[in-house]
Amino acid sequence: MANIQKRPNGKWRARYRDLDGKEHARHFDRKLDAQRWLDEVTASIVTGQYVDPQAGRITFEKYAKKWEESLIASEAGERITDNALRLHLVPALGSRAMAAIRRNDLQVLFKSLSELLGPGSVRNVYDVLVRLMAAAVEDKVIASSPCRRITLPPTPDEEVTPPTVAQVEAMARVMPPYIRAAIVTLAGSGLRIGELLGLKVSDVDFKAGTIRVERQRLQSGKIGPPKTAKSRRTVPVGEVVTDALLTHLAARPSKEWLFTMEEGEPLNYRRWKTEWNCARKALQAAENKAAEHEGRKPVELPHMVTHDLRHFYASALIAGGASVKQVQLVLGHASAVITLRIYAHLWPGEEDRTRSVMDAVLGGLQTGCGQVGDATRETAGQTA
Repeated sequence: MANIQKRPNGKWRARYRDLDGKEHARHFDRKLDAQRWLDEVTASIVTGQYVDPQAGRITFEKYAKKWEESLIASEAGERITDNALRLHLVPALGSRAMAAIRRNDLQVLFKSLSELLGPGSVRNVYDVLVRLMAAAVEDKVIASSPCRRITLPPTPDEEVTPPTVAQVEAMARVMPPYIRAAIVTLAGSGLRIGELLGLKVSDVDFKAGTIRVERQRLQSGKIGPPKTAKSRRTVPVGEVVTDALLTHLAARPSKEWLFTMEEGEPLNYRRWKTEWNCARKALQAAENKAAEHEGRKPVELPHMVTHDLRHFYASALIAGGASVKQVQLVLGHASAVITLRIYAHLWPGEEDRTRSVMDAVLGGLQTGCGQVGDATRETAGQTA
């Protein structure tokens, strides 16, 4: 299986055949070094840790393509993997041999990504790379994963602060008329922006007061399934939302997509983002003008994003006494754990709940709310 021979040039040639019968050889100045190398190779073969030196020459791009094609994942998982590979990992590592990728190469990559993406997005990309490299180890393409001791940007542990009613109303006022109803719909249904852009007129049941979520429009403009299985749902909405949508359709009739651009095409994410940013700037400009007129320093308005309208909806439900399960269902979260992780601080604490319950039970004893006579004192054990 293995042997060492001295060559005419004085070098020692060590060679062996792998499990597939393929021959491998290396030359050494000393026989001792040749023997040590063969011993290491033999040990790796016996223990099942052997990796063909040629296997690691495959490029990252080629291995990533084979790996991605073999995956069995949810639709949301497939999108995350595809985005991570196509937009970030393959452009940075695609031409590199798998065996040539080092830990520091990855640290440099993720430092640059942290300057472009949020902490959560960076971790999504890293998780995909970790899974890919772990598979490469299992496939005997590389001996060990370079994804070790990589420092990632910390995830800020900030509590969600929903916008106020006044802020939501202000955004609705400055939005162009053709999508003003979208603000009302997002704030009154908790839909994700992709879900709203994927709505058809037939998804709204005006009589029952519900919106059926069956699809979403991706940032690429394509239509895909909802984010998760639980995201496919029917959301109850009030008259404010249905009236806004009826007014919207009266002004912009449509037989298919609920929201369309002025050109008649379905409203896409890029157009929505442009209009949203213009509306935010308009609000700030109005505040600056008002401050100048009143002779005061202008207030820096909160940096609202579209997803804040989803937080607004959730906070309103919680303030109205909705349970964790109810909020989870209407928001389309995959589990109640996700709902609690985001909104737990908005539910009343146990101390507040205890006070409320006891106030309700003992309300008759509150000063001025009930007659305290002999019977009451006797019941309380306060007989004279």
